[in-house]
Amino acid sequence: MTYYLSLPLDEEERIKLKVGDEVFVSGNVYGMRDQAHRRLAELISEGRELPVDICNGSIFYVGPTEPKPGEKVGSIGPTTSSRMDPFTPLLISKGVRVLIGKGKRSKEVINAIKLYKSVYLVTPGGISPYLRQFVLYVKPIAFLDLGPEAIYNIKLENFPTFVGIDTGGNSL
Repeated sequence: MTYYLSLPLDEEERIKLKVGDEVFVSGNVYGMRDQAHRRLAELISEGRELPVDICNGSIFYVGPTEPKPGEKVGSIGPTTSSRMDPFTPLLISKGVRVLIGKGKRSKEVINAIKLYKSVYLVTPGGISPYLRQFVLYVKPIAFLDLGPEAIYNIKLENFPTFVGIDTGGNSL
């Protein structure tokens, strides 16, 4: 099946997605990599407030590059998702429902996806010049001291993905 969906996805929308389905995603995601994940996990473990609202949130594993003059975004391709695996089950338990990246996930992440009815969408690596046409804007919003590892607000429009892990825990 092919879907054109707007974020955030409600549970009904996530449940209908099955491994291999094409999903063209529109809406806002948090772009972040492992260092931002580490900081969020530390804040959660300390009982402190997070700088972003992850409840029913969507995370794209990415560290966008600076745009060239006159462009709205530089390169913007997925980073290897398994680098976030130590932190992902905790973030899913706190409300993250859509993950976008590339590559395999750990058994713990798959179990959390199944338990909380989240979904893992994948997009191929190595095509960031192509993917940037589906990005309306990128704005750093938290942990700015981390540079490309900061948290970004990214607005996508018909961003091409497919379901890598569905709400039933079925995985490619």
